[in-house]
Amino acid sequence: MLNKLQALEEKYDLLTGLLSDPEVIADQSEWQKYAKAQAGLTEIVDAFREYKEVLSGEQETEGMLQDKMDPDMKDMVMAELEELKERKEKLQADLKVLLLPKDPNDDKSVIVEIRGGAGGDEAALFAADLYKMYSRYAERQGWKTEIMGSNPSDLGGFKEIIFAVEGQGAYSRLKFESGVHRVQRIPSTESGGRIHTSTSTVAVLPEAEEVEVDINPLDLRIDIFCSSGPGGQSVNTTQSAVRVTHIPTGIVVSMQDEKSQHKNKDKALKVLRARLLEKAQEEHDAEVGSARKSQVGTGDRSERIRTYNFPQGRVTDHRIGLTLHKLDMVLLGDLDEIIVALITNDQAEKLQTAE
Repeated sequence: MLNKLQALEEKYDLLTGLLSDPEVIADQSEWQKYAKAQAGLTEIVDAFREYKEVLSGEQETEGMLQDKMDPDMKDMVMAELEELKERKEKLQADLKVLLLPKDPNDDKSVIVEIRGGAGGDEAALFAADLYKMYSRYAERQGWKTEIMGSNPSDLGGFKEIIFAVEGQGAYSRLKFESGVHRVQRIPSTESGGRIHTSTSTVAVLPEAEEVEVDINPLDLRIDIFCSSGPGGQSVNTTQSAVRVTHIPTGIVVSMQDEKSQHKNKDKALKVLRARLLEKAQEEHDAEVGSARKSQVGTGDRSERIRTYNFPQGRVTDHRIGLTLHKLDMVLLGDLDEIIVALITNDQAEKLQTAE
């Protein structure tokens, strides 16, 4: 581990030198590439340097114990040595995590797709609740959200809503939200007071840059049509809605939220790139024998990653067995406790595999 850390520190110092090189500064694209690489090493190099300082302090403190001193002084030195040992163990654990292979998509912004699953109108209303929850969480993180496209239901929910979350590290925080979310509550339309169970599906896709996904215009079929509202009612008479079909894969993306045909096309292509990148990654994972589980599934009640139980005011993430009795706060975007627990669990599994 120490050899790897030493090599990373040397690379960090090399990059630091390059960033002050006049020739590199003159080439902004090159400078930005080095700056990004250096920024990616800062956390682990800072931790390694602190670790070396702690090791040095530990050796120095142990040396002091070889000298004669009064009992009170010895107690103070022993206490300091204990603190240094605890700090060393903590830094060792942190460095092991920081050395784990990083998901290349972690720093990216994301596109989130939420669809009503089992439960009809109630599932669509729950999809709207999930959209609000993620929007509020993004706001807490200082991220920007933008609706890419939506299909509203008659009662104010969403049969489908697709939105972008723009922010550094959005994928690293939201990628574990993919899957089936289940809600248990009494619908507003239920006169008998019975608890219903409904589901909505969430898919979190890393945003793809144009250079990452090369789309041949000849592979696209683009259809233009009039947009419509809930229940199929027409909302305008101009042909501004766009449907883009990627012929080789059969992936179809429709956008109609903007009044501009051009803007709807741009949004559709942005979503298409994200879906094509995800498809390519899944195919690569399958080739190397580590295919990830499907993010969405069928939306059936039995395929769930998390349950939101309104009568008991609790949220349970079934993958890690975490239950929180603060449903109202979670729906207001207080997701950090769940997200941190999922990240920690993922890191623990990777560490176990690495060992």
